[in-house]
Amino acid sequence: MLKGSLNTRQMTLCALFTALIAVGAQIKVPLPVVPFTLQFLFTTLAGLLLGGRLGALSVAVYLILGLAGVPVFTEGGGPAYLLKPSFGYLIGFMFGAWSTGRIASHVRPLSLKRAAAASACGLAVVYVCGMVYCYLISNFVLAQPLSFEALFIYCFLLAVPGDILLCFVGALLAVRLAERSPLSYARS
Repeated sequence: MLKGSLNTRQMTLCALFTALIAVGAQIKVPLPVVPFTLQFLFTTLAGLLLGGRLGALSVAVYLILGLAGVPVFTEGGGPAYLLKPSFGYLIGFMFGAWSTGRIASHVRPLSLKRAAAASACGLAVVYVCGMVYCYLISNFVLAQPLSFEALFIYCFLLAVPGDILLCFVGALLAVRLAERSPLSYARS
């Protein structure tokens, strides 16, 4: 097998997580600017269980499907989604899954402490990408001024408590699944 190519098992697991992320986008609590969804839970689990490369690939496939027009995003899909202030969080999910997987994959078996730390780092990556994108798109492309104070309140303060909870839920699920399933060893 060529270096970098995927076997059938890896492709299947990536497709499974792509589908879970799409389902997670439809389970939402409306908040101003950025709705709360379960996407973060599934992108974190992709990183924790599949590793950085395959976790990020799962999210990348999700992004490609959504931008191609398949209504997998929280509010539909299509290339115009690039102009939504919340699109930066979707980009952040890919980098977050990669960083979560890179941190978690260095130690096997996966401990709850390591999984929670990796999830928290992935969460930080998601929020940095999301908030920077939201600020830039709002202020410089859409001409809808967004102050740093409003950005902090609506794009961080209102959303982060639920995502912190999802970090711990994801870490617990990943450790339990890794103990009982070969899922977390998709890289082999």
